[in-house]
Amino acid sequence: MVEKDQCEIFCYDEEKVNRLKQRMVTKDIQEMALIFKALADETRMKIAYALSQEDELCVCDVAHIIGSSTATASHHLRLLRHMGLAKYRKEGKLVFYSLDDDHVKQLIRIAHEHSREQKGS
Repeated sequence: MVEKDQCEIFCYDEEKVNRLKQRMVTKDIQEMALIFKALADETRMKIAYALSQEDELCVCDVAHIIGSSTATASHHLRLLRHMGLAKYRKEGKLVFYSLDDDHVKQLIRIAHEHSREQKGS
């Protein structure tokens, strides 16, 4: 017997639906989706995870960690910066990146914990 994963009749809680629709500001949802889009790339997630483990890393460190050229690492780091997920500082000829704030670190840690829990189940 196949279990159905949808309602067999159409009905909805009008009060709850209206309340939630009012809370969903399209721009906020788009901004949230962009965060996940940026992290949906495996290379950028590796970089974000590495940055969640260290306070900061230079572009060369990141390139070695992900096994790429510095140009590729810079490209991904720049995208994370433009998305508001990372920030950088220049020291002489070196550029160091870090995650923008604790919220980003929490997202990475939660994703990591969740993926580990999924493996165990």
